[in-house]
Amino acid sequence: MFTGIIEEVGKVVSIKKGAKSSILTIQGRKIFEDLKIGDSVAVNGVCLTVTSFSKNIFIADVMNETLIRSSLGDLSDGSLVNLERAMAANGRFGGHIVSGHIDGTGRIIKVQRDDNAVWYTITTSDNLMKYIVEKGSIAIDGISLTVAKVDCKSFSVSIIPHTAKETVLSHRSVGDNVNLENDIIGKYVDKLINLGDKKKIESNITKEFLMKNGY
Repeated sequence: MFTGIIEEVGKVVSIKKGAKSSILTIQGRKIFEDLKIGDSVAVNGVCLTVTSFSKNIFIADVMNETLIRSSLGDLSDGSLVNLERAMAANGRFGGHIVSGHIDGTGRIIKVQRDDNAVWYTITTSDNLMKYIVEKGSIAIDGISLTVAKVDCKSFSVSIIPHTAKETVLSHRSVGDNVNLENDIIGKYVDKLINLGDKKKIESNITKEFLMKNGY
């Protein structure tokens, strides 16, 4: 599990592309303080497993499902990426619950400065938009952010200077794709509600059936 509080901005050293998968080699600094093989690292919000590392470089495999759902396939040598290690059991919960399992991507359609802040407006598919609520949480490229505005096809977030400086958002512009992870609590609530409705619809137990069988 992650919190969406980015630890540092790393750099893609190389990408080895297979038929439907990739191997990423990423350079960092801070995350190597206690990094071990098998550890989870969120790269632009995508949970990847460290398969090997040396000094300030680690390697991770990216499977086809991840490439389909995320924007990792857009990366190239030299690309900057947000990095966050999995949350330690004794760590401080500074953001919100982030699983590192991307729901899909969004596209930046507007960037607007507002005094010391910058507004980013992002459009995405309906199946992601239904979980996005004003003042709710969303992870954009792994960054825990608060949704400031929502309409039927897009949503906006307002970024303070610190967030822009410490993440890759300051390098994003109109037309860029970003990874999105909806609030996990909202997804579970929706699943449970819909599951309950489905059971009611499919049930053969009626009042008449109960009366006929002595209930």
